[in-house]
Order: sequence, then structure tokens, then C-alpha cells
Amino acid sequence: MERPTEPEQKAGLSDFLAAERTFLAWIRTGLALMGFGFVVARFGLFLQQIQAFRATAPQRGYGLSLWFGTALILAGVLLNILAGSRHLKLVRQLDGGEIPRSHPVAQAVALAFFLAAVGLAMSIYFVSIRE
Repeated sequence: MERPTEPEQKAGLSDFLAAERTFLAWIRTGLALMGFGFVVARFGLFLQQIQAFRATAPQRGYGLSLWFGTALILAGVLLNILAGSRHLKLVRQLDGGEIPRSHPVAQAVALAFFLAAVGLAMSIYFVSIRE
């Protein structure tokens, strides 16, 4: 007896819309990272302006916030690039009638660990600069 062949599954509209929603969620996350990075990068400038108005406070540099902010901005840019390339690959697979395999969650887990590390480093830094 021959095995019945599986009918070729075509991607439906709901599959494309689900891929689009996931892509847009990753884009929003990347934009939020870039916006938060900008705020953190400018935090040092804000602290310097506050100290300029205090006559008794010594002038200290707050350059680390620039590096933390830049790291967050670059993480957002990298995330958007990875999300775009992943989305293009997924749409091509859906267009070709392929059933996309589940992709590794390494991108999300790596982002979570990176943000945890940056958050911990920023917390230590902000506690160390308080008077």
C-alpha cells in the first residue's frame, strides 16, 4: 500500500497577518530600545547641567551614561535589522508554500540577557554617582 501524500499546505491570510504582527512587535521593541538609549545617553548631559547651577557641587563627568545609551541604541538597530531579515525569510517561505520551522528563540533570549546586563550595569553606575 502506498502512503497517501500529504496535501500541499498553502499559507493563508492569517499566517501572513500573524507574521506581520510579530514583525511589527519586534520593530516596536527596537524603536523603544533606541528611544530609551537616547534618553540614557542624554542623562549625563542633564546631570552636568544640574551641577552647573549648584555652586557648591564639584564638577564630575558622567560619560558612562553616553556609553550605556549608545549600547542600547545599537541594540535597537541590530534588533530591527535581525527582525527585518527574519521577516523577509518567513514571508518567502510562506509564499513558496513551505511550512516554516520554528525558529530558535536565541534572538529573544540574547536580547533579554543583554538588557538585563545593561540594566544591572546602569543601576550600579547610577548608585555610584549619587552624592
